Amino acid sequence: MGVAVSKTYKLYVGGAFPRSESGRTYQVSDAGGSFMANAVLASRKDARDAVAAARKGFGGWAKATPYNRGQVIYRIAEMLQGRAAEFVELLITSRGVDHETAAAEVDAAIDRLVHYAGWTDKLTAVFGSANPVSAPYFSYSAPEPTGVVAIVAPTDAPLLGLVSVIAPVIAGGNACVVIAAEADPCVAVTFGEVLATSDVPGGVVNILTGQPAEIAPHLATHADVNALDLTGAAGELATALARDAAGTVKRVYRPSGRPDFAAAPGTARLRAFLEIKTVWHPTGSPSLAGGSSY
Repeated sequence: MGVAVSKTYKLYVGGAFPRSESGRTYQVSDAGGSFMANAVLASRKDARDAVAAARKGFGGWAKATPYNRGQVIYRIAEMLQGRAAEFVELLITSRGVDHETAAAEVDAAIDRLVHYAGWTDKLTAVFGSANPVSAPYFSYSAPEPTGVVAIVAPTDAPLLGLVSVIAPVIAGGNACVVIAAEADPCVAVTFGEVLATSDVPGGVVNILTGQPAEIAPHLATHADVNALDLTGAAGELATALARDAAGTVKRVYRPSGRPDFAAAPGTARLRAFLEIKTVWHPTGSPSLAGGSSY
């Protein structure tokens, strides 16, 4: 009988799977408390590297056509569906749920990706507008991505919750750095493997594993992070992160109560990470030329 080789789940940064610069790992237990795998304990340097990768990936992703972004997100759903059985077994081992519950979560995660894939080319129509003005110019507003979003992933529904916080962020053209749930890094990094084979440009999604209380403050104060999603943070940690974010005037999304990821998603997560740009252009007056925006 061969010797069992314990798997070490690495980080997912810039489209690759690096080890931590610190060399630290921690043991992940299954639902019964037995050893399941090793996971990387990400450091401050890893967080900085992830932000740099996200900023690099953001430029091309934001400029991609909405149609192209929708195709890529739909491809994530296809690849996740192809590995559905693997994720079902992973959820059973990690969470101790029955097969039916695990399969339902995987199916819901696939559906959620398809849902947001369909939103990419509708954002301008829904959140933009032609503005009525009493002047000789035409004015309209259109949504644009916020930039790099740092996300504290939820601890409930490790796959569906993870998909539910990542998909709306990237559907709007943003890039993200996600701190996976500390107890379920195996699900998050395995989802990173799906992303790596789904035409997602490197850096658009980056996944760190470890302790949110250690990593998140560095992201909250990082000047190149534009927004925070505190879905997976609670209590004093969430309050401290929101306070730290004020130093660089970040957008902060902090849902009230405990999100029900099984429920049909609304538009709050889409709107939270979109900026509205308003443009005007003169009409009907030869004395006016050019246009402006704000």
